[in-house]
Amino acid sequence: MVGKSLSIIILVLCFGLILTGCPKKTVVKDEPAAKKSQELAAERERAAKEKEAKEKELAAIREKEAKKTSEKEFEKTLVSKREPGIQGEFLESNLLKDIHFDFDKFDIRSGDTEILRGNAALLAKNPNMKIQIEGHCDERGTSEYNLALGERRANSAKEYLVSLGMSADRISTISYGKEKPLDPGHNEEAWGKNRRGHFIILSK
Repeated sequence: MVGKSLSIIILVLCFGLILTGCPKKTVVKDEPAAKKSQELAAERERAAKEKEAKEKELAAIREKEAKKTSEKEFEKTLVSKREPGIQGEFLESNLLKDIHFDFDKFDIRSGDTEILRGNAALLAKNPNMKIQIEGHCDERGTSEYNLALGERRANSAKEYLVSLGMSADRISTISYGKEKPLDPGHNEEAWGKNRRGHFIILSK
């Protein structure tokens, strides 16, 4: 009986020794590899930001050069003029297009909105230029009536340009009524040409 108990005790002690002799394996992370991966990701991010910054800088330079070219091309089209009723000298450019109006109307026609947008874009590239819009009418009607109608036409064009973002301080208006016809004819074709809003550039 004693021998059996002793055998059991010996077995238990052996089993305990086996357990203590086999410690759990500790998983060691490969910290250098993980750190290297993070450094590579950070380097890629820095390179991407530098590339983006350079692209923006180049785009800004190209835009600036294009603006200078546009300004020079615009300046080449300017023609100096003098006329009664306007103080000093003014300039004309064939790049600033006239708009036209229906008989006895001063609202902007749908086909002329693109012309005004084009004029506004051109003037936006030359922010120091101020303009004057002339309102003109055909020969029908009294001088007084046409002066008032020409003023409304010029103001309609100004309001549209302001709605596109152009400063009102850069735009003045004047009405010539029927006093300055573009076409001296006395027919529908001539009248259609004379009902117009004309743009001039005021010299500094």
